[in-house]
Amino acid sequence: MENITTQTKPAYKGKDYILSISIIGIFYFIFGFVTWLNSTLIPYLKIACELSNFEAYFVTFAFYISYFVMALPSSWVLKKTGFKNGMALGLVIMVIGTIVFIPAALTRTYSLFLTGLFIQGTGLAILQTAVNPYVTIIGPIASAAKRISIMGICNKLAGIISPILLGAILLKNTDVLKEQLSNTTDLIQKALLLDEMAARVIMPYIVMAIILTILAIMVRFAPLPNIDPEKEDNNLNEAENKKTSIFQFPHLILGFIAIFVYVGVEVIAGDTIILYGQSQGVPMAGARLFTSYTLVGMLIGYILGIILIPKIINQSRFLSISAIMGILFSIAAIFTAKMNINSSLIIDFAGIHQVLPFELSVFFIALLGIANAIMWPAIWPLAIEGLGKFTKTGSAILIMGIAGGATLPLLYGKLADIKSVQSHQAYWIMVPCYLFILYYAVRGNKIRK
Repeated sequence: MENITTQTKPAYKGKDYILSISIIGIFYFIFGFVTWLNSTLIPYLKIACELSNFEAYFVTFAFYISYFVMALPSSWVLKKTGFKNGMALGLVIMVIGTIVFIPAALTRTYSLFLTGLFIQGTGLAILQTAVNPYVTIIGPIASAAKRISIMGICNKLAGIISPILLGAILLKNTDVLKEQLSNTTDLIQKALLLDEMAARVIMPYIVMAIILTILAIMVRFAPLPNIDPEKEDNNLNEAENKKTSIFQFPHLILGFIAIFVYVGVEVIAGDTIILYGQSQGVPMAGARLFTSYTLVGMLIGYILGIILIPKIINQSRFLSISAIMGILFSIAAIFTAKMNINSSLIIDFAGIHQVLPFELSVFFIALLGIANAIMWPAIWPLAIEGLGKFTKTGSAILIMGIAGGATLPLLYGKLADIKSVQSHQAYWIMVPCYLFILYYAVRGNKIRK
């Protein structure tokens, strides 16, 4: 870093600090629960709405493109409302998006499902724009990746739970249902089967809307301290204080690109793995668990980040190691798909005998969870450091980078639908993404002019 000093003490201590971190942890749990529901919605809606791979991945497009569209407006909203009221508003918007799923299911209208996902993403854009700088600034910048890693555990625990929970409801007996659909020529009977499947989503989303409403009320009256990022970062050098535009911070712009490609590969690893598992011959009853495998990998990565950052390794070095792992695991997944190694993993936990599906190529996609885990916690503080009065706008720009989760999975789906390109070969799009993240970790985050 060039002549940049950072905070050496947390901005807040004692009860305010613990309360703030606890509430932020709840938000990260919500982020994870809602976001990783998409991995279940993709195969669910592919069947219920009779979609191709490309069409099914519009689930991720509708959800993540909202971040790009709404990030800068979210920054404006937060300037008007403050962080606390903005968080409550974000939750209310998420409630609206969740309720839209009810008429979407009753009419089995894919465009309505996508509308609900876009509205949910809009609410999350406001929440993320508020919460990410909040957790970064509330303590020393050098340990920001460690704090975000703790938040990431909350996020990924929710992500592990949500596909298992919702998958058990939405994807129950789908292998049997698909067989029934393929064997019936009666259009009325086929429509009844699909309508019955579409209705499965109604009750879970009613429950989710109620919980989000309660949380919005709680946050509105919670004694959260108000943090002004423009006043928190007072240790900028003279050259940075003279900057007049957000575009005079190259490390932020490169950080936006790093976030874009990172979110893209994270969503590909988590949201394509169920359909990919099916393409490798794994039944839906087993494949629906695969997203949770990826998120277990991310959980392991977060724990490593908490242990190692910053005492043993700094966040930029950890980021470079993660990028190298991403490259190696992606290539391994591509080449082991040809080996057709398919078996079962048998475990005993608390006296319960469980047989889990295991396919080597899918296993390497799941391992990408470890590689991806520390990327957001490391890229975010590296990109936002030293922005001072531009922190809110910089935060919004980084949130716009989440649009990578909208475009790259869609590209993967298009490639996977091409008959001459097998689904495992579509994963080649991840390799250049990890190469750019490696560049940002080694060099890009240090460019200040």
